[in-house]
Amino acid sequence: MILLRHPWALLLLLLVPLLTWLRHARRRRAAITFPDADLLAALPPSPWRLLSWLPPALYALGLATLVIAAARPQTGISQSRVETEGVDIILVVDTSTSMRAEDFSTRTRRINRLDAVKEVVREFVQARPDDRIGLVAFAAMPYTLAPLTTDHAWLLLQIDRLQTGMLQDGTAIGDAIASGVNRLRDSPAKSKLVILLTDGIHNAGRLTPLDAARAAAALDIKVYTVGATAGQPARSPGGLFGLGTLAPEIDEAMLTHIAELTGARYFRATDLASLEDIYRAISQMEQTRVELDHYTRYTEQFAPFLILALLALGLETLLGFTRLGRLP
Repeated sequence: MILLRHPWALLLLLLVPLLTWLRHARRRRAAITFPDADLLAALPPSPWRLLSWLPPALYALGLATLVIAAARPQTGISQSRVETEGVDIILVVDTSTSMRAEDFSTRTRRINRLDAVKEVVREFVQARPDDRIGLVAFAAMPYTLAPLTTDHAWLLLQIDRLQTGMLQDGTAIGDAIASGVNRLRDSPAKSKLVILLTDGIHNAGRLTPLDAARAAAALDIKVYTVGATAGQPARSPGGLFGLGTLAPEIDEAMLTHIAELTGARYFRATDLASLEDIYRAISQMEQTRVELDHYTRYTEQFAPFLILALLALGLETLLGFTRLGRLP
């Protein structure tokens, strides 16, 4: 984008022809008097006479570019500055054997709870590019697969690693929350949260879930809790003929209490659609603050015109001391 800081200065261009005429149109008297003008006309044209137009042209050019320089031409570059204040999030996912229960389904097939969670969590991560997100898996003990990171491509690879049986079986909800809180305790982010997903009842670990929730509340860390079960016996690999049935077991009262202690909410996921809605709702409640600042940076461009004006006027002055300056 090009603009003029003082566009009214261009009105001075109207004076350029007049000033050029005043300086060059009045011919000087000849140094030698010819008794017969016809004799002068009969002389062959000299190179100097053929260049007689050059001094007035240089003078006009010098004045015109001087006026343009006075108008202060500028080029502008539009720029945007984006300031984000991200949210630090630890995803805590139950990988106990009960997560193999196949009570979730896509449009074409039934899938187990853990595969459903992995699919939804991937979408959650991809929808929050400005946040630092970490991942903790747990069963009888927690295990950090990814600390807080903005490298979401790497984080998605760690989500793919989630599988049942990767840890000793059990459901240590208290230790899992504490692990997530420990990853957030030194975070400078204004908004810090743990999203805990489980399908079972706390039965392992050293800390109770409520003690871990109180520690989170003391550090101003919210703990959203998600219970993932369809609420009815579900088919699961294992048992006789490689197929068993899992009865629904989940302590909703405790999960609700954990969330309320930290100023968060408890959600119940009974199918893939409701699980997607839950993570979408949490994402909307914990929005990243984004500030946009649009501005234009201007750069002065008068210098080339000023240099050209000085060169043209300087050359015109020098030519005045040659034969071009004395030709009638």
